[in-house]
Amino acid sequence: MIKSTPIVGLAMAFSFCLFFACQAPPQVEEDSISSKVDLVYPFLDAANSRWFFFSSACRPFGMVNLSPDTEIDGAWGSGYRYNTDTIRGLSHVHAWQMAGLSVLPVHFIEGEEQAILEDFYSPFSHDQEEASPGWHKLQLDRYDIAVELTSTTRVGFHKYQYAVADQRGIVFNLGGKMGPSTLTDGKLEKAGNRLLVGSVTNMPTRRRPRDLTVYFAIELDHDVEEIMEGEDGKFLVKLDEESNALLMKAAISYTSIENAQLNLERELPEWNFDEIKTESQQEWNRLLSRIDIEGGTEEDQRRFYTDLWHALQGRRIISDVNGAYPDNTTDTFQIGQLPLQADGKPQFNHYNSDSFWGAQWTLNTLWGLAYPEIYEEFVNSLLIYYKDGGFIPRGPSGGNYTHVMTGASSTPFIVSAYQKGIKGFDVELAYEGMKKNHMPGGTMGRAGYEHKTTLGGGLQYYIDQGYVPYPIPEGSFGYHQDGPSLTMEYAYQDWTLAQMASSLGKAEDAQYFLKRAKNYANTYDSGTSWMRPKAVNGDWQDPFDPYTINTGFNESNSAQSTWFVPHDLVGLADLMGGKEKAIEKLQTQFEKAKELNYTAGDRHERESHPEYSRIPINYGNQPSIQTAFVFHHLGRPDLSQYWSRQVAQKVYGGLHPETGYKGDEDQGLMGAMAVLLKIGLFQMTGGTEEDPSYQLGSPIFDKIKIQLHPDYSKGGSLSIETVGNDAGSPYIQAATWNGSPISDYNIKHSQLIQGGELKLEMGAEVPK
Repeated sequence: MIKSTPIVGLAMAFSFCLFFACQAPPQVEEDSISSKVDLVYPFLDAANSRWFFFSSACRPFGMVNLSPDTEIDGAWGSGYRYNTDTIRGLSHVHAWQMAGLSVLPVHFIEGEEQAILEDFYSPFSHDQEEASPGWHKLQLDRYDIAVELTSTTRVGFHKYQYAVADQRGIVFNLGGKMGPSTLTDGKLEKAGNRLLVGSVTNMPTRRRPRDLTVYFAIELDHDVEEIMEGEDGKFLVKLDEESNALLMKAAISYTSIENAQLNLERELPEWNFDEIKTESQQEWNRLLSRIDIEGGTEEDQRRFYTDLWHALQGRRIISDVNGAYPDNTTDTFQIGQLPLQADGKPQFNHYNSDSFWGAQWTLNTLWGLAYPEIYEEFVNSLLIYYKDGGFIPRGPSGGNYTHVMTGASSTPFIVSAYQKGIKGFDVELAYEGMKKNHMPGGTMGRAGYEHKTTLGGGLQYYIDQGYVPYPIPEGSFGYHQDGPSLTMEYAYQDWTLAQMASSLGKAEDAQYFLKRAKNYANTYDSGTSWMRPKAVNGDWQDPFDPYTINTGFNESNSAQSTWFVPHDLVGLADLMGGKEKAIEKLQTQFEKAKELNYTAGDRHERESHPEYSRIPINYGNQPSIQTAFVFHHLGRPDLSQYWSRQVAQKVYGGLHPETGYKGDEDQGLMGAMAVLLKIGLFQMTGGTEEDPSYQLGSPIFDKIKIQLHPDYSKGGSLSIETVGNDAGSPYIQAATWNGSPISDYNIKHSQLIQGGELKLEMGAEVPK
């Protein structure tokens, strides 16, 4: 049984400005935040975990992501895997294509130090394990050592209780396979009786093309006797004093040992473990409490805050407290410097990130409404990459461009921020960088992980012929060279860039990208009524099966991806013969998908399974997570309400280590998707048009209260109240905003950020 964790010391003050720029957060009443951390279930879907999925003893977006590892061989099937009973280390870095600084306390027999370096893993039991945001506790059964972990943003804090007072040690694993990376050149040395320093290098991967060094500084509250070195980067730190207890602070940096020491001195000068644990949980409480819910079952509420927690903890800070950061965007590694405030603190943090592929339907909406200051930081971070390396990235790792996934996925992310009034960045520079990405030679034209060429994305064909052929005639240059998917993705992203061009008065650019945005129609085959791969000579793929996965469609099949036209669903319906035919087609797809619970299996790798791969709607991956709200744009909001409620309950319900996100929770995307479905707000365009609209869905709670940030709104709160809501009442009967009727179930961003009450009368029948 997994125990819940009590919150202690909530009266302790917390300053959000220490971690996110310097804007004041919304004020939240203390009694409304006392239980949010308790409600989070960190072990959700942990049996299907991948390296960067699981999180426990870390701060929001923390550089340090401290948690135990039960598997360490590979990016998939690694990290904390719930059904594996052996702890292989306590790692400080679990990030997109990054790892480093794994340690484990041990007890050894005199004269057998080398043996322990060769075999130091320990079994453990969930019966003696507890975890909550900011904290993890477990027992190493082999050594009878109790372990507690917490952290600041850049420093891991360890508390060990040894059963035996002598022959105590700590193994440092600085070599070999560690999650997605191969670690090499591990160094560890004494810099004082209680101070250790060192480094370890992540060798390049297929996705991260340049190496990355993790520097660290370790401080203990007991003297170190000696360091013994084993093979393959393994070190045993032997402790001098006899004591059952040990505290250890481990700070990291991606720039230098000196900056690791500075991170340690600035963030964790004291030794009060419980105080730091409390501060960490308070920080989580503050963020989770931006959204307060009433109603639903206890399991519904616990799952909601677990989803929200995931939406806020996947992507990682890579800059030091002084604003230094690793710049791997060019051939020569450099240490960059963030701009500073008058007090010498960085104006914002710099980030590591998996792709923004799918963020248009998830992070854009959630962060734009409830966490705008975080959103603004990320945009500023993306522009640092542009200044350094010439491209706005779609997913950087340790200062490296990875060109993860496809297209220019950061364009809708930045445009949505601007259109929602989040403008604390160089707008003209952002537009310049996005336009460059959309033109030949830019990021859009690169296939997945295409580092040295720009042919794999087929952008020149898209511009010249109006579609990306499948296959690309020039050959294979990267992953995901899926012509129809690329054509549709580029068209949507072009449309979003046109919206910003129009808002900035760049009429010629707006017209150019609006024209390109119509290219999606060139990959639609009226003979089959599906999007269909087309060769460079214009011939349709033959034979063609709309349910075959990954044959022209990126991590999807044609049935799923045909609806990827978020900017022109009416135009898509016209191609299908009108709205009624399009609605009938999609309704049939949802009814079929219902038989498989709307996902392609219980984990990401099941998508290639003969049965699951043929599912027509898949809410376990990004390409079709918008489809429930397609009905809304075709004149049937009732069907959007019905199917979005179904998905919220079937896909994003429950609390269990075996299920949760079907194994593909890409650093907050699926967590954010679940939150939006459950509060009943969605944005089909990713919020990229001027004064973006939200479509009303089917909230599962009686009341939802979102605290609005005073720097980006008039402050106060947005309340969503439902009347007559239960599991069998998914349909909105009537809607009002501050007492005024809403007839079309749409509401503008400019309205919501004024604060007020959205009231929804729910029922079991479709309203007349």
